[in-house]
Amino acid sequence: MVRAILTHPGGAHKDDLLAVCVLVARHGAPVYRREPTADELADPGVAVVDIGGVHDPARMNFDHHHFPREHPPTCALSLVLEHLGLYDDARRFCDWLEPAEWFDSRGPTKTAEYLGVPRRAISQLNSPIDVTLLRRFARASELRASDPIYEFVRIVGEDLLEYLRVARERLDFVNARVERWRIDAAGEPLEALFLPRTDPPADEPSAMLSSYIRAHGDTTVAAIVYPDRRGDGYGIARYEDHPKLDFSRVEGEPDVHFAHKSGFMCKTSATEPARLKELIAAASGASG
Repeated sequence: MVRAILTHPGGAHKDDLLAVCVLVARHGAPVYRREPTADELADPGVAVVDIGGVHDPARMNFDHHHFPREHPPTCALSLVLEHLGLYDDARRFCDWLEPAEWFDSRGPTKTAEYLGVPRRAISQLNSPIDVTLLRRFARASELRASDPIYEFVRIVGEDLLEYLRVARERLDFVNARVERWRIDAAGEPLEALFLPRTDPPADEPSAMLSSYIRAHGDTTVAAIVYPDRRGDGYGIARYEDHPKLDFSRVEGEPDVHFAHKSGFMCKTSATEPARLKELIAAASGASG
């Protein structure tokens, strides 16, 4: 059991702060911002984060600064998540993690180049929330339970761990049930994903399908079909604004009770797969 968490003094950065957040949420240990001793580096009861020149998860040491220049972009948070068996899911579900790794290991200019944005965009994305929390965390030499910053750190860590737990459960849920449809739409085949109704019902079914697509890196899906949480039918939506689909085309259908004027989705009382496929085809402009 970790009884203390150490990280470097001086300026704080997003990666070391978030690594501490996760460890505080897991262990509830006090945080000290100072150099570790040799005994502390050897002690698995002391987690040493982003300092110490050692990466040794068995002894709870999580520093990446000694990695060679050609090492893939990595930060202290990456190492902590890897130790907890959560890194792969974090890369799947947390779009912000990869830029954080680049920023900490390559700097803002290289990160901007990698993301294909102007250098100034990196600082433009900062907010007073980022600045204040990092500054207040950096001021402290010690943080314990009941300190407001410690409690905020704990909450951030808890929310991140809970988000990853739920995201994994949702992905496993969809993996076990999803169907892939191939629909002839005006002479061009379109791919759609269908999540059938379950008992108990799926939580946030449209978001679950979207997360499934991103997790698998699927670039072929044009539409998603998911249980309507407000009725017995289904919602149908184009994925990532697929240019071939416009669901305003089906607003006159007798079993379509809502079609968004922008065309990105509709709601239908239909439940049979054949009819749902017909509506997708009709939204593409196909007749019959």
